[in-house]
Amino acid sequence: MPLIETATTISPYWLPNGHFQSIYPALFRRVNGVNYHRERIVTSDEDFLDLDWSYAENPKSRKLVILSHGLEGNSTRQYILGMVKLLNQHGFDCLAWNFRGCGGEMNRTARFYHSGATDDLDLVIQNALNKGYEQIHLFGFSLGGNLTLKFLGESGLNLNARIKNALVFSVPMDLRACSLSITQPRNSVYMHRFLNTLRPKVNAKAVQFPDRINVNDQKHVRTLYDFDHIFTAPLHGFNGADHYYEQCSSKFFIKDIAVPTMVINAKNDPIVPYNSLPLEELKAHAKVCLVATADGGHCGFRPAKVKNGVYWSEERALEFLS
Repeated sequence: MPLIETATTISPYWLPNGHFQSIYPALFRRVNGVNYHRERIVTSDEDFLDLDWSYAENPKSRKLVILSHGLEGNSTRQYILGMVKLLNQHGFDCLAWNFRGCGGEMNRTARFYHSGATDDLDLVIQNALNKGYEQIHLFGFSLGGNLTLKFLGESGLNLNARIKNALVFSVPMDLRACSLSITQPRNSVYMHRFLNTLRPKVNAKAVQFPDRINVNDQKHVRTLYDFDHIFTAPLHGFNGADHYYEQCSSKFFIKDIAVPTMVINAKNDPIVPYNSLPLEELKAHAKVCLVATADGGHCGFRPAKVKNGVYWSEERALEFLS
C-alpha cells in the first residue's frame, strides 16, 4: 500500500518539537468518565492477566476493540483512556489489558512481559472471542503496537476471521534501533523514567526468585539496552539483548500480515527514529499502510484545537474503523 506522508502539522505552536509533544499529554492530560470492570484470567503457566473492560453506551454492542499499552504503561494511561472514551461513545466495547506486572499487582512467575510476548495477547483475544463478539479490532501503542504487528504476522492467514483489522501508533518496529536511540543524551528523560519503574519490579522479582534474578546485577544497568541484556533476555529465553530484539522486532513479521492494518508514526518521534521503520517493505505491502505524520511525538498527537477532549489520534481511529 502507498506510504502516506502528511505535511500538515498536528500540534499547537507551544509544543514546538517531538519531546514537548510526547511529554505534555503524558503529564497534563486528564481523561474522565471511563469506568472499567476488571476481569482476571489465568495463563497456561499459572500466572494471571488483568483485563479492564469498558462498555459502549449501546449495551448491545457486538464490536470490540482490544487495546495494548506501551512500555511500563497500563490501562489508565491517557492515550488508552482517551481512545476508550471516544470508542465507547461510538458503539464499541473496549478491552484494555494490562501486561504482566503492570495491572497494579506483581505477577506470580519469574517472567515479566516483553515486546514479543504474543502468547499473552493471544490468550486475551481468545477470551474475547469466547464472549461472542462478531467484530474485533486490535489497537496497539508503542511496545503494544509492536506486539500487535508481531501477533498478526505470526498468525498470517490463520487469523480468526472475526479479527477485522488493526491500528497501531508510535511503533518501535526495529527494537534494537529504538533501544540504541533512547540511550542518546537528548532522550535521557525517557530512559530514566522507564528504568525508574523497571528497577523496583526487578527487586521484587529477586525476592520471589533469587535463583533466577541477582539484584546485584542492577549495578551494571545504565541503559535500557543493559536492562534488556541483563534481565529481559535471559528471563524470557533469549541469548542477550540483540537476540531478543532480532526475535521480537515486528519488522521481521509484517510480510505475513493478512488483514487491513494501519501504522501511524510521527517523523519527530524522539523514541522511534523514522529511518528505523521498514519503509520499502511497507510500501510494497498489500495490507499494511504507514501514515507518517510531520509531528505528534511519541503517543502524543495532541491537536492544535482540542474539541470535546478528543485528540488527533482518536479522530483517526474512528475514521479507520468506519
